[in-house]
Parts: sequence; C-alpha cells; structure tokens
Amino acid sequence: MAAKTPRKNRPFDFTRIVVPKQTDRRFYGHGIPGVDAQKLHGKLIVVEGCDGSGRSTQIQKLTDWLESAGHATTQMGLKRSTLVSEELNLAQNGNTLSHTTMSLFYATDFADQLENVIFPGLKAGRILLADRYIYTLMARDLARGSDMGWLQNLYGMALIPDVVFYLDVSAEERVQRNFAKDFALDYWESGMDLGLSREMFDSFLKYQAMVEKEFKKLHKTYGFTIIDGNRSPDETFDELRTKTESVLAGT
Repeated sequence: MAAKTPRKNRPFDFTRIVVPKQTDRRFYGHGIPGVDAQKLHGKLIVVEGCDGSGRSTQIQKLTDWLESAGHATTQMGLKRSTLVSEELNLAQNGNTLSHTTMSLFYATDFADQLENVIFPGLKAGRILLADRYIYTLMARDLARGSDMGWLQNLYGMALIPDVVFYLDVSAEERVQRNFAKDFALDYWESGMDLGLSREMFDSFLKYQAMVEKEFKKLHKTYGFTIIDGNRSPDETFDELRTKTESVLAGT
C-alpha cells in the first residue's frame, strides 16, 4: 500500500473551487451614509473567539487556501486602523482608560477600517477575512457593564457578515496557548482593570469566563457557526474550509 502524503504537503483540491455567489447585503442598523451595500460584491468572513482560541492561525490558513485557489483576499482585525491604532495602544499602555473611552476608541478603529478596508475590498469583489469583528468588542464591553442597546446602536454601522465562525476552545487550553505565544498575560485581556483578582492568572480565568458567557448570549442573537477549536490546527481548518466552501457557494 502506498504511503499517504503528509497533510501539510498535500496539494490543494482544485476540483472543489467554488465561484462566490452574490448574496443580499445589509447593515445591522443605520449603516454608513452614502454606501450602497448592494455594490459590495465580495464575501465577508469573520473568525471570532476568546483570546487564545487560534483565530489568527486559522485566518492565515484560510488566506493561503483561498489565494492558492485564485481568490483575492484582504484581512482586517482589531487595532489595525491607521487613524487611531497607535493612539489606542499608547492609551492602553498606561492602564488608565475608562470603559467608555476604550469602547469609543475601538469603535473608531472599527469604523475607520470599515470605510477604508472592508468597503473597498468588498466593492472590488475580494474575500474579506476578519480576525474578530464587532462581537469581540461587544462581548468585552458587556463584561465591563455596558448596555446592550447602546452597543447595538453604536455598531449599527456594521455590515452583516456572510458567516461568523466562532472557535470554541476550553479556558484551560486558551491559557496554555497564550503562555506559549507570549510567555505572559496581557493586562486588558486578563481584565485587571475590573479588580477581579490581584493575581493576573486568576483574573484572566475569571475575566475570560465572563467574556465567554457574553459570547454565548451574542450567539443566540447573531447566530454564529460554532467550530470546535480544541482539536489540532489542521483538523480545525478542515472543518472551516468545508464550511467556507458552502458559504462561497451560497448554500
């Protein structure tokens, strides 16, 4: 019997390439004045999940696969705006931001990318891959006591994605991945501003549990596609690729 080709060395199956099917475009609320959503012909694919869930790894795998199949892609994520990302980083380094100020900083960052990255990319027919979207921002804000109605109005400018993949990963696995990546925990991702615990590790677990709880509520409202992220990156990607093909085909 012939030996199997290792997964990472296997060629892509070009017989499964799907030409994206145009779908109806809508905003969650008021949208952006002057923007005709029906002219945004590309696909908006969002990968969500708590910190350490493996989003960035899967986004890169999706990008490599799509581009190898001839699709043009564009990526976006949090704190990548040329308008305020640098200022937001500087403000967070001081660990003194109020919850409302931080919310508005992130909303501005998102709005700038919406106008200058997402809209142009979709108008050009590209596949837009979002490493987190408004749902992470909402989950974090809800965990910090923000009002759901206020957040829905704030993010009424957001375009409804073609799909939202949520990587579901256990808290224990996420902690291990965070340490393996940075050898430390982040002040804000650990919720240290909330006074949950003096110990960052303990605060991380408590805060991430709060955010995960809010994500589950958002899932009921926005209908995420849940992906088991506790598996190996390749196994997780196999499912993501299959479901992405269905999204492109409009099925």
